Amino acid sequence: MKGQVYKIYSDLYYVKSEDNIYVCKIREIIKKQKKSIVAGDYVEFEQDVINNILPRESFIRRPAVANVDQIVVVSALKQPELDFHQLNRYVSLAKYYDIPVILCFNKEDLGLESSLQEKIEKIYGSLGYKVIFTSASEKYGIENLCSLLDGKLSALCGNSGVGKSSLINAINPNIRLKTGEVSEKLRRGTHTTRHCEIIDINSSVRVIDTPGFSNVKFDFILPRDVDKLFDEIHVFKSKCKYADCLHINESGCEVLKNMELIDQTRYESYTEFLKEAYEYKEKVKYNGVKTESHHKLHNNKSVVKISEKKRQASRNTKKQILYKEIEENDNE
Repeated sequence: MKGQVYKIYSDLYYVKSEDNIYVCKIREIIKKQKKSIVAGDYVEFEQDVINNILPRESFIRRPAVANVDQIVVVSALKQPELDFHQLNRYVSLAKYYDIPVILCFNKEDLGLESSLQEKIEKIYGSLGYKVIFTSASEKYGIENLCSLLDGKLSALCGNSGVGKSSLINAINPNIRLKTGEVSEKLRRGTHTTRHCEIIDINSSVRVIDTPGFSNVKFDFILPRDVDKLFDEIHVFKSKCKYADCLHINESGCEVLKNMELIDQTRYESYTEFLKEAYEYKEKVKYNGVKTESHHKLHNNKSVVKISEKKRQASRNTKKQILYKEIEENDNE
C-alpha cells in the first residue's frame, strides 16, 4: 500500500492511505540506511511496516517536512513585535529550497499602521511575494487565506505566538488546536505545537502545522551563494567588478552603488547570513564535512553498503590468504 506520513510520534508513523490512518513502524533496513522519514513523505507499507520512502518533490530541513507545495510564513504585527530580520530568515530559507512563499501578517486587530503596511508591501510585494493581512480573532482576511491554500499542501512557519494554530482554528473551528499566550516578560510566544503534523482543514485545504522556532541559521551554504537568496542584491552581481564580490566593501561593487534600492533590513540580514556562511566555510576547510554513504543502488534497488573499515578488513584478509598460498607453492 502507498500513503502519506501525517505525523510522527516517538517511533510511530501515522500514515494516511485513502481515508484511513495506519500506525506504522519502519523496517530495520531503513534504519540501517539512516534514511529519515518526515511529515509529508510518501511511503510504501504493508502490515503496518514501512518498507520504502518514495522520491520527494520538495524538502525542507528545518522544520523537517516534505512534498509541500508552498510555505506560508506567519508573522505577528504585534505581540510579539514584527521582526524583519527573522522574517528574512524564513523567506530566504524558502528561497534556498525553491518553494513558493506566502507572507501572512496576523493580529491586524491589534493595530496596523499605514506606514508599516506600506513598508511591508514595498519590500516584499516588489520582490513578487504574495502578502496578506489577517486577524484570527476577528476572522479578518481568512477567506483570502483559504483561497491561497486551496488545493495545496502548505507548511505554516513562524515564531511561537504569531498565531499559526489560531489561524487554523479560524478556518475550521471544529479542529480546536491548542493555542498559547505571548509571555509578557519575554515578549514571545510559548510552544503549543510540538511536532510537524498534516491537518486536513477541509476537503481541499491541507496544512502542516510546525513548531515555532527562531534559530534558523545559514551555516550550511558557502559565502559566495548567500546573495542568491536576495533577488534585489543578486540582480546587480553580474555587473560587479569582481566575479567573487561579496558586496561588503569591495571596489567596483555594483550592489554598494545601488544601496538606495535595497531595504536596510534586507541588507543587514544578508550580512548576518554571510557571517554564518563563513563559519560553515571554516568548518569545511579545517574539518571537512564529507561522510560515507550508507547505501547504494544495485539493480535499481537501494542496498546497505559495507563500511570502508569492513571493506578494508576484507581486502586484508584476502591478501593474507593469497600471500599464504604463494608461500606454500614456493615451499613445494
